[in-house]
Amino acid sequence: MASPRRSKPAGPPVLADRILAPFKSFAAVEASSGILLFACAVVALVWANSGFGPAYERLFGTYLTMGFGEAELSKPLILWINDGLMAVFFLLVGLEIKRELLSGELSSRRKAALPFFAAVGGMALPAGLYLVWNAGGAGESGWGIPMATDIAFALAVITALGSRVPLSLKVFLTAVAIVDDLGAVMVIALFYTAEVSTQALMVAASAFVALIVVNRAGFKSFLPYGLLGAVLWVAVLKSGVHATVAGVLLAMTIPATPDREPDGWDTPLEKLEHGLHPWVAYGILPIFALANAGVTFGGGGAEGAFPITLGIIVGLVVGKPIGIALFAWVAVRFGFADLPAGANWWQVWGVGVLCGIGFTMSLFIGGLAFDDPAYLRAAKIGILAASAVAGIVGALMLLRSGGGEAASSGGAT
Repeated sequence: MASPRRSKPAGPPVLADRILAPFKSFAAVEASSGILLFACAVVALVWANSGFGPAYERLFGTYLTMGFGEAELSKPLILWINDGLMAVFFLLVGLEIKRELLSGELSSRRKAALPFFAAVGGMALPAGLYLVWNAGGAGESGWGIPMATDIAFALAVITALGSRVPLSLKVFLTAVAIVDDLGAVMVIALFYTAEVSTQALMVAASAFVALIVVNRAGFKSFLPYGLLGAVLWVAVLKSGVHATVAGVLLAMTIPATPDREPDGWDTPLEKLEHGLHPWVAYGILPIFALANAGVTFGGGGAEGAFPITLGIIVGLVVGKPIGIALFAWVAVRFGFADLPAGANWWQVWGVGVLCGIGFTMSLFIGGLAFDDPAYLRAAKIGILAASAVAGIVGALMLLRSGGGEAASSGGAT
């Protein structure tokens, strides 16, 4: 009797699975996170406009002090959330950007061309339209607000449409949003920075160089990166550059090579991304939404506030889809890129409209742009209104677009 044939040991995942697996995991968490974000935004709005509104203001305005002596930091709770917790969010953003650049949709010139062109158009045109109403006025500094896309909300909407939308189009939306995030980080670092402290900036630069040395030395343990990352965060915070930029800088130094051979396919970058993602999606972002979406609708508006609201709505609802579709058309027309497999131009328009859901990043930039509560309130109203319109209209456009998974068997470009 012949001995039973031994099954071959499982080898490394095939290339397609290895490329798509991180996206599928990422999209699943982001989609459910978008639903939770929406719920927290509604709670914040109801809370702020109810009889318990003053308690909402007191809670997030409460000062918390950490550290001791010269190392002491004292900030209201909302700033601990926006400067501290959101630094972890930006660390995750940085990890996602690095992964996409190394092995994802941005890893080659051809693959990156379409989302890059689309994202550039989706940032430039909204900013320009915003300035049509606000250039030279009190709201001029808010030009960066309508440039942003909320990937969690957008993916939640497109995922809810199921097989009506090709997988390649979901990958395209994710890639556009990630390039958009990279643009937002650059805008924050370059244009929303207070007076710079040279001494603190030198400490931050030293910490960053030390992180690079640790990476080059082959350290795969998270401990040295965590310790040096904490120094980097405090130094960037003290320098005047927004503290969340430290998260992206730290992400760029996390090793992206396997930590063991021959079966060590998970890299430290992937492990950290997978570990952080649920905490950010289900913890940090909902807390951020609860703390920042509580805009009150009563009372009159300050002089110069209405153009802020109008500029944001026009930028996100009109500028985003036109900019994304127009620049994507240019990329395809001149042979730099191809449409996502199984997708049509109407669906690209629909994705462009969905990218008008600004929310998280728009609220974040709004908080950096405006110190005046009346102007910040006007910005929040514009962000919430535009995001609602973009989500509804984008979903309806994609529902009527035809196509689906059956038409997308070729996968993403």
